Amino acid sequence: MQVSFKILRQTQNTEPTLRTYILDVESGNTILECLNRIKWEQDGSLAFRKNCRNTICGSCTMRINGRSALACKENVANELANFPGRADSPLAEITIAPLGNLPVIKDLVVDMRSFWDNLEAVDPYVSSSARSIAQREFLQTPEERSRLDRNGNCIMCGACYSECNAREVNPDFVGPHALAKAQRLVADSRDTATENRLENYNKGTQGVWGCTRCLMCNAVCPMEVAPMDQIGKIKQEILTRKDAQGSRAIRHRKVLINLVKTGGWIDERQFGLQVVANSGRDIKGLISLAPLGLRMLARGKFPFLFESSPGKAKVRSLIEAIQKLTSRKLK
Repeated sequence: MQVSFKILRQTQNTEPTLRTYILDVESGNTILECLNRIKWEQDGSLAFRKNCRNTICGSCTMRINGRSALACKENVANELANFPGRADSPLAEITIAPLGNLPVIKDLVVDMRSFWDNLEAVDPYVSSSARSIAQREFLQTPEERSRLDRNGNCIMCGACYSECNAREVNPDFVGPHALAKAQRLVADSRDTATENRLENYNKGTQGVWGCTRCLMCNAVCPMEVAPMDQIGKIKQEILTRKDAQGSRAIRHRKVLINLVKTGGWIDERQFGLQVVANSGRDIKGLISLAPLGLRMLARGKFPFLFESSPGKAKVRSLIEAIQKLTSRKLK
């Protein structure tokens, strides 16, 4: 069958252009195989990265039909089934573009320096300085090793980084790939720097609190690492060690849970006062609430009363059961 491949072409500091290439393909052909044929048969100037061709190296990640994926893993049949193209087009279409959140060098090749720099920022190496035992391995039990299995599947392909909405609006955020690697180190029984790591990962929106929980990293990860879930595990480690005065981000989580446990849902009046104003301790935060409060009053939207949820007892029991389960897992 014939398929129209629309590829975004550009060089550094130039506007991208969309080029169309038509190929006779088989349904089982991978996108990488199709790109190879375009380069070999139609346009030798097309630039893209590749290496293993077997979903191991992560080199060939690009945006295929609008979401980041490995070109060696995705095939024509799946792409056409999930993204059939325009009804008025005489040919089935597959669009290919470079990764997001990274500057383009040429065509589908992007500059990965910020990706690697942010990985380096989480100090992604096991620290064993406190266990200086000459000529011995640091042994782990099967259970200790199993905690690292999922994170260990990461191939550093950049798909999660490309789709990260937090990274798009906050250039200081280290990214889901780095924090997934960070969680692996927090969970590693051989590491001796857990407390220092958690302090580092707790730094405002640069670390775990920069995650907006949009789920895009989980959705596109080809190895099912689930970076957002790993970020959540680091947050939980921090929350068990810090009280509500640790930071506004920590207070936000703790106050939200406490209010829901108390009333079944959030009392928005108390939420703003306790989180932003820190129950009156943060004068600047309290003052910052005044304009919003006045607008709500003027429009008759300020809730003077709070009614608890009829199911608050059930909600409380569910939260407490989850907290107990989480506490056992962290021990």
